[in-house]
Amino acid sequence: VNKHKPWIETSYHGIITENNDTVILDPPLVALDKDAPVPFAGEICAFKIHGQETPFEAVVLNKTSGEGRLRAKSPIDCELQKEYTFIIQAYDCGSGPGGTNWKKSHKAVVHIQVKDVNEFSPAFKESMYKATVTEGKIYDSILQVEAVDEDCSPQYSQICNYELVTADVPFAIDRNGNIRNTEKLSYDKQHQYEVMVTAFDCGQKHATEDVLVRVNVKPVCKPGWQDWNKRIEYRPGSGSIPLFPSIHLETCDGPVSSIHTTIELQTNYIGKGCDRETYSEKSLQKLCGASSGAIDLLPSPSTTTNWTAGLLMDSNDIIFKFDGKQGAKIPDGIVPKNLTDQFTISLWMKHGPSPGLRAEKETILCNSDKTEMNRHHYALYVHNCRLVFLLRKDFDQADTFRPAEFHWKLDQICDKEWHYYVVNVEFPVVTLYMDGTTYEPYLVTNDWPIHPSHIAMQLTVGACWQGGEVTKPRFAQYFHGSLASLTIRPGKIESQKVISCLQACKEGLDINSLESLGQGIKYHFNPSQSVLVMEGDDIENINRALQKVSYINSRQFPTAGVRRLKVSSKVQCFGEDVCISIPDIDAYVMVFQANEPKITITGMDHFARPAAQFESERGVILLPDIRIVSTVTRMEHPVDLREHDRASKQVVVEEMLHNLDFCDVLVIGAELDPEQECLELDHGELQGKHLDATNSTAGFSIYGVDSMFSYEQVLRQLRYRNWGTSATSDRKFRVKCSELNGRYTSNEFNLEVNILHSSNSNFMDHVNHMIVQPQFLQSVQQPEGSVSAVHNSVVPSVATIVIIICVSILVFVVTLGVYRLRTAQQHGSAERDSAKDSEMDWDDSALTITVNPMEKYEKPHQPEEESEEEDIDDEEEDTTSAESDDSEEEEEEEEEEVIVQKGDKQKATRQEQL
Repeated sequence: VNKHKPWIETSYHGIITENNDTVILDPPLVALDKDAPVPFAGEICAFKIHGQETPFEAVVLNKTSGEGRLRAKSPIDCELQKEYTFIIQAYDCGSGPGGTNWKKSHKAVVHIQVKDVNEFSPAFKESMYKATVTEGKIYDSILQVEAVDEDCSPQYSQICNYELVTADVPFAIDRNGNIRNTEKLSYDKQHQYEVMVTAFDCGQKHATEDVLVRVNVKPVCKPGWQDWNKRIEYRPGSGSIPLFPSIHLETCDGPVSSIHTTIELQTNYIGKGCDRETYSEKSLQKLCGASSGAIDLLPSPSTTTNWTAGLLMDSNDIIFKFDGKQGAKIPDGIVPKNLTDQFTISLWMKHGPSPGLRAEKETILCNSDKTEMNRHHYALYVHNCRLVFLLRKDFDQADTFRPAEFHWKLDQICDKEWHYYVVNVEFPVVTLYMDGTTYEPYLVTNDWPIHPSHIAMQLTVGACWQGGEVTKPRFAQYFHGSLASLTIRPGKIESQKVISCLQACKEGLDINSLESLGQGIKYHFNPSQSVLVMEGDDIENINRALQKVSYINSRQFPTAGVRRLKVSSKVQCFGEDVCISIPDIDAYVMVFQANEPKITITGMDHFARPAAQFESERGVILLPDIRIVSTVTRMEHPVDLREHDRASKQVVVEEMLHNLDFCDVLVIGAELDPEQECLELDHGELQGKHLDATNSTAGFSIYGVDSMFSYEQVLRQLRYRNWGTSATSDRKFRVKCSELNGRYTSNEFNLEVNILHSSNSNFMDHVNHMIVQPQFLQSVQQPEGSVSAVHNSVVPSVATIVIIICVSILVFVVTLGVYRLRTAQQHGSAERDSAKDSEMDWDDSALTITVNPMEKYEKPHQPEEESEEEDIDDEEEDTTSAESDDSEEEEEEEEEEVIVQKGDKQKATRQEQL
């Protein structure tokens, strides 16, 4: 009889590991029945679980002992559910095999916990983290990164640690994911940092993907100019280039009321204070329209100006350096003794403070007694940083006090910079111009006139000559500094316009499109355009205005090197004098070296004329076809940048136009004899040009800054006369031209002139005429710039018989001299034709001459020898040496006709090539 119910514990606690089906219960699942050992009634047949969708089941392991086991019906996932609670009851087997009258135990509570497995890795919440920091600060936490783990247990779901994967970065991270900087960051050093971070859970499983943390460093807001380049490159011929095309002012949101900006181009170490033309002083004065008659006291050393040969000199800019030990004596006759009451002294000077407490006088220019006495007639000197001009007038009718010393006190005299000084004397008034600005003397002292004497005077530069009061005459009062372009002009004073031109800089600051400046912008240039001051009340207008400031260098061949730039600014705020400080800009312009030009002189280099032409009133034109061309060579880089072979670069030669500053036509050999020969040029040829000329027995010199075309025009009119030709058979000349006072020089073009005396002049005249374009000669194109060979012919009719004889002789000479002529130097045939046809023109109207050259070759032999011996050199000049083999064969095998018809010479340009 089934009298009793099964008994189980009132509660059970179980643990199951996820992804497993076995549940470990405490206490074990055992049911007891007091009906035991009665079969059926004392046995346990089942355990039943009560609960909706409970994923567990209980099975009986032993009916008799009542042992059971709790298991999962499917894998348990902790992440879905961590705990389960349900009711369990035990059932006995009833009173018989059919399980009738079974009894069940009381209900027991089962609580099961799911044990977690570390199956998930940490994952960051963001794909990337960003932060911005200000430079120069240490942060406790710049930003926090956060990772999560999908595991269910605290052990595996919590993030226990963060680490930086990127090494050598100035950052650290703590266990909570807070990133901080370990040192002060600098925007200039690095604008941005990228750091990789990983995370670990408490099971030490790290994240499968690291996260990127980007930290931007923001500069501390410093007021100042932004977006400008320290180096600005300038290539010659670029015109005007902007200095700061993208510049703008950062005010850090300050309330600005006005901005005052100064841009300064510092060029005091270039040449004489800036990039100026390096032409000679004479050429510059001609270019600026100065009065003629200026005497250069510090010229480049040469055979005629040798008094500067012993001075220290910078040849590029004709600058003379005086170290307190040197002086130069100006030869007598260079400067007239009487300068009159009007004259001008001009010079460039760079001078520093004088050493010592009581500095001595430092003489620039001094005219003193050569012997016996020590009187200074006039002098220009520096004393204690004062410029003093001394002028002692000679004794005349009025023996009274006269102004004698004029003193100027200027800071520029001792600032070690180049300045241009002009002393204009209109006695008794003396005016000083310094860098184009007028200065009156602050002190004028009077003195007695100098009594006349027979003592000669000595003019010196760099020191004063002490001829008396010493045992031996010597230099004294030496100058310390640099001088250049020291000139004196007797009888005239210079105008303000000329003075400004002479000291004008060829480089400076400029403003592109002045009309586009804002309404509220005020600007001002200094005279040399090296300083620009701009002022405005709107930041954007000032920015746009400064972006238009540019550098310009108008020289074709500027001085290469660095030009420093300085931009200083002051900002005013509302109600305050100065609110923020703007740092200065220090930049520089790099001026590149210009391509060096190659100046080439070409033309006819050998000709002969009869003596009668040299003896005529007009003489003979020396250089009728001279041509001056300048070329520049540059390397052209290949378009394909992948090519690194230097050989692939192409050399390109381009013709360029520039000025010249002198051309010399020098006599080679003995100098000209003024009693019987000279070089001449009509003065009218120089009018309208910036040119002047000097003539001597050594040659002819044309100087002044003008175009190559102007020099060609003048040189083509230069004539050589010789009215004593019997003593001269030839003359040789050399032509050489220069740009920038010898910085670029041409080739030396040599010209040989032969004077034909009466014994062979008539013969050669006819030869020259009959050689004009025979049928067997090939025509060649005349070179550009050659003289036209079209002439008008007027000759007496009595020449007909002579012409026939000349034609015959011509053919013999050409035939026998063909080999030698072919090897002779080739000359411009068209130019010589032009020159020689003019020697003897004749009227050949209604005349036709036909000559068989083969007949003449067989008959007379005596004229051949004479002509060959006497005139073969002239033949080389009257014909060219480019004979072809075909023409030679034609002369020997075929009969040719030489036909001269009226009108051919007048209508067509004669071209000959043998």
